[in-house]
Amino acid sequence: MGQKVNPLSFRLEIKNSRHKWLSRWYAPKNLFRHLLIEDIKIREFLNKRLDSAGLAQVRIERLNKKIKIILLTTRPGLVIGRGGKGLEELKKDLVSIIKNKSSQKNLEIQVEELKNPDSSAKLIADKIAYQLTRRLPYRRIVNNAMDKAMSSGAQGIKIVLAGRINGAEISRTEKFSTGPVPLSTLRTHIDYYERPSLTRSGYIGVKVFLNKGENV
Repeated sequence: MGQKVNPLSFRLEIKNSRHKWLSRWYAPKNLFRHLLIEDIKIREFLNKRLDSAGLAQVRIERLNKKIKIILLTTRPGLVIGRGGKGLEELKKDLVSIIKNKSSQKNLEIQVEELKNPDSSAKLIADKIAYQLTRRLPYRRIVNNAMDKAMSSGAQGIKIVLAGRINGAEISRTEKFSTGPVPLSTLRTHIDYYERPSLTRSGYIGVKVFLNKGENV
């Protein structure tokens, strides 16, 4: 039986690696679990709230009595809103999740633009999951996603679907790939994301492995 390792955590803290910690902070032992749960709640809220804005990544940094949330999105205008109203409303909602009062006052939200959505494994997986719920042909969905990813500069891509694919009575796993995706080579920059797609027949798991070349 194969040993399943998350490609992102497997490559963390390697010299010259482009994989960075999505949560950057230190806390005493008695506070660690509370801050970890808080980070999870923040990410769940942002992924649900900013789904239409093409949210690709959420980075959380904590320093003393300050918390900084960095949003990488393809549509920063939808997040910021007219005159920054969207950002202010988002900040008010996030304050209710954060328990530390000093962090609530010193909450900073930074929005960065991702110009190429086909270079993010998360956005590719989100798009595939959405199209599966629309009952589009799964082979066409996957092939289109792989073609766009390769056209955007990816060295290789691997997509795995698992579940009641195409409404089948018995669940199965299908793998699609193009180009090299060396998961055991640490110097290779692999972007990875997995999420479920809730179709009428049941859940279909979607996994995307994106080879972005070697770490320099």
